[in-house]
Amino acid sequence: MPTVAFVSFRLGGRDGVAIETAKWGNALSTLGYDVRTVAGDGPVHVLVEGLGIRDERPLDHQALDEGLDADLVIVENLLSLPLNPDAAQAVSERLEGRAAILHHHDLPWQRPQFLNAPSPPDDANWVHVAINQRSVAELQERGISATLLYNSFDPTPPAGDRDGVRQALSARPGERIALQPTRALERKGIEAAANACTEIGASFWLLGDAEDGFDEELERVIAAASCPVILGMPPGGFSIHDAYAASDLVVMGSSWEGFGNPVLEAATHRRPLLLNRYPIARELEAHGFEWFGFDETEAFEQRLANGTDDLVANNAAVAAEHFSLLDLPSRLRAIIDLVPGGPL
Repeated sequence: MPTVAFVSFRLGGRDGVAIETAKWGNALSTLGYDVRTVAGDGPVHVLVEGLGIRDERPLDHQALDEGLDADLVIVENLLSLPLNPDAAQAVSERLEGRAAILHHHDLPWQRPQFLNAPSPPDDANWVHVAINQRSVAELQERGISATLLYNSFDPTPPAGDRDGVRQALSARPGERIALQPTRALERKGIEAAANACTEIGASFWLLGDAEDGFDEELERVIAAASCPVILGMPPGGFSIHDAYAASDLVVMGSSWEGFGNPVLEAATHRRPLLLNRYPIARELEAHGFEWFGFDETEAFEQRLANGTDDLVANNAAVAAEHFSLLDLPSRLRAIIDLVPGGPL
């Protein structure tokens, strides 16, 4: 049985990179691959000290070598963003001349703080995969050929426990709850999302924790918000599906996302979406989704008043046609066939 090693800064959590890596791993398992996860942080098969984001510990070279001892290595963003240059150099050196797929969720020039960072490394035996067309084009401009593979989603996710979560949240009868199922970071547009919720008379439910020193800013945003604010998942062992079920709409305040899984999850969970149209959202929306921007809150209110059954049905159908998790194994098989040296 051929082995595949996924390597990243952190895996096994709820961030987009970890979630998509798990989907790829499950798909490859169905294709007959023995899957291993390697990271500096998270519940993984091989935990490597020094491999995490801004990890200042010395790199455990022996653990890294053991983790990357596989027929195919798939690098998840570790060679895309310069979040740990020493770890990236070590991984890149070990993969020279070997079969590898570099799965780019973000690219350095797409983040203001990394504008002057170099392009991802390249090798004749590597295949680059990007999660949006913009990144494919930008890599091409820099001499790197990449294949497009959008993130994939279960077209029929679990229904979720609406009543149970709303009771746990002490939601009032008829209270409109807008869910932003993201972490709290500067680029997630938390304040803009709260302001949009105020305009449509909704409570703002931010599911994730503050990261990267955003704690004080989050406290300020909450204190200044003119709408009720709900933070985190209530106790009771609820899942992300329960959170979508308990919400009445999804709000997405991000100014930038490499993809932005909640916009597709809103479609598969049949919830209307109100968003700040970050660049990749416009690319995704062109497939036929009906979404509303923060500058369209009046029109969105009217749509809610007139009913959204046809809207959410259309969005679910578009998601199933273009972004279905059921198609992921065959799409990955086609990408693996591109790796030099013949099928693995």
